[in-house]
Amino acid sequence: MQTQSNRQLWAQAVKTGIIKSNLIPMIAALMLALYTYELNFIDHIPAIIYAIIGSAAVIAAAGAYNNVYDRDIDQIMPRTKTRPTVTGELSAKLVLIVATILLILGCTALYLASPLAALLGFLGVFFYVVPYTMWTKRRTIWNTEVGSISGAMPPLIGWAAVAPDLWHPAAWALFLIMVIWQMPHFYAIAIRKKEDYAAANIPMLPVAKGEKRTYIQSNIYLVLLILSSFLFLPLSLGLTIVSLVLGVIWLCMSIAASKKQGEKKWANIMFGYSLFHMMAVFGTVFIYATVGMILNAL
Repeated sequence: MQTQSNRQLWAQAVKTGIIKSNLIPMIAALMLALYTYELNFIDHIPAIIYAIIGSAAVIAAAGAYNNVYDRDIDQIMPRTKTRPTVTGELSAKLVLIVATILLILGCTALYLASPLAALLGFLGVFFYVVPYTMWTKRRTIWNTEVGSISGAMPPLIGWAAVAPDLWHPAAWALFLIMVIWQMPHFYAIAIRKKEDYAAANIPMLPVAKGEKRTYIQSNIYLVLLILSSFLFLPLSLGLTIVSLVLGVIWLCMSIAASKKQGEKKWANIMFGYSLFHMMAVFGTVFIYATVGMILNAL
């Protein structure tokens, strides 16, 4: 029982939910790179394994660093006050040491896949910890935009782990989709947890500027998300159409829900569809690349 309890504590400390969700776009991008450059899957199995292990480790490190630094505000918000770094079940010093070990191990594993993947992994942690957690999160409404850079690194890491370069439009399509996707996703969370953020004096957009501004800004980003779909065009008309349709549906749902529902209901709908959107887009990318590689091998 004690072992299971410790596992749960560390799962919260490194944010295993975020690790799992970020591995999806990383693996999808990796598979798309293999297919795009007609690379042999078997030959790249070691790089794939290193990329998965390394990505999981650096994402865990970022989450742990964040938990250590945010202990003061986490104890104020109901949704975070039971984190082990707040309750003292895990000491901040121990979590900090583990985070540093994870960062070193993660970057080392990514380096074995490719030096560029290691650099991107380190930059992902750096942007999450310093510009986002330590600087903008508590100071500006643009904290979500700053944090989105780190959140969009997994597709680039996956691509760089096997591809010879990062200059293909499809790689940047995946990156931009992840950047833009995070705004309506996290704005929805910010409205759902508005009271928590207000109590901790965190200037999330709905706290500082209100729900109407959040709704308008979300729709602007959804338009940009729709436009980003065309970056898939040099690679695949099918991926372009899927991404385009999913984005249009999201925008239409946002407009329709805002007219018929209150802010919290709108936020719940936006949050729910955002998860479906990410799974659908990157799931389609994964299936497209996998099927393509199988057909090429026949």
